[in-house]
Amino acid sequence: MAHVIDRQVWADHPQDWQGEIIGRPYGNNLSIIFNTLEHIGVGPRLHRHPYPETFIIRKGSARFTVGDETIDAHEGQIVIAPADTPHKFENLGPGPLETIDIHPNEVFVTEWLE
Repeated sequence: MAHVIDRQVWADHPQDWQGEIIGRPYGNNLSIIFNTLEHIGVGPRLHRHPYPETFIIRKGSARFTVGDETIDAHEGQIVIAPADTPHKFENLGPGPLETIDIHPNEVFVTEWLE
């Protein structure tokens, strides 16, 4: 059975690309976070997952910390954090940052490290 999931279901505000969807209710081993970060320096704290996380940068630029690496990435690039590797990112500006964060798991499993 196919599923069509309207933005009203996953978006915090249906006009924005901000929110998340968990795959389990749809029989999907994939969960997704849609981020829109308006302010420079804003992003998730250091954390890790027992699976790799893939970040698609839709708009803007970000500074990622993945393990011991610092990566500056921009619109159109994809960054992959390996499983069990501490990582975080922040908006570099000058405008908003939009990312799609892909978790290959039916639910989010996150260990916050800071």
